[in-house]
Amino acid sequence: MVDQTLTTHGSQSETAPAQEQPKPKQPRQLVRFSFYKLDPQWQLLPAERRAEGRRQLEQILEAYAQDELIRTFSLYGIRSDCDFMLWQATYDIDKLRFLSSQIRRSAMGPYLREVQSMLSMTKRSVYVGKNARGAHDPRLVITPDDKKYLFVYPFVKTRPWYALPMEDRKRMMNEHIRVGLKYPSVSLNTTYSFGIDDQEFVVAFETDVLPDFLDLVQELRETEASMYTLRDTPMYTCVAESLHDILESIGA
Repeated sequence: MVDQTLTTHGSQSETAPAQEQPKPKQPRQLVRFSFYKLDPQWQLLPAERRAEGRRQLEQILEAYAQDELIRTFSLYGIRSDCDFMLWQATYDIDKLRFLSSQIRRSAMGPYLREVQSMLSMTKRSVYVGKNARGAHDPRLVITPDDKKYLFVYPFVKTRPWYALPMEDRKRMMNEHIRVGLKYPSVSLNTTYSFGIDDQEFVVAFETDVLPDFLDLVQELRETEASMYTLRDTPMYTCVAESLHDILESIGA
């Protein structure tokens, strides 16, 4: 009986079809845009304490930047509700939480109010081919162009948009893409927030030519796809600047 059992099991293993292993998915990055406002009470503190607080905050960001992607942008003089923004990208959500914790526990932390934040994730677009480049690059890795201006805003489509046939949506998005390609000075980073934050997408346009972005957005308003936009505010105009220069400029 032992021999028969072995023979039976052997024949089953030889005749069973080999199961094809699924290809591992390319990891996606988590992306966070954090907007901060400095409490004016900070400026009333002694100069020595403020100088130490600035150094501490700069050291926190410098240490973080050694292993993770982070960029700083100023908004003072542009918006009244925030002074600067941090743009982060990481594969580990705990890295986002770690930096936030360090900022809060720093000497300047109690005087920094996080007025807005948007969490998203990289993902390939269903409307653009894998090898496409240009305004709608489907990369899964955030690679900033490090241009002077960054325009960031949340984006939500209407529910009827998702009820349309994919063929119709692709046709409208192709028009959208053609308009974008007319402005080569503007590059776009689109990330996705379905289920992980209030918006559906976060869009971040980079350019060195401010008027080009204004003209691009105005022209996009005239596209058919624009009729299916539910929300695309607040819009943030951010200027690339080091944290040191930002803190100096706002009198921190």
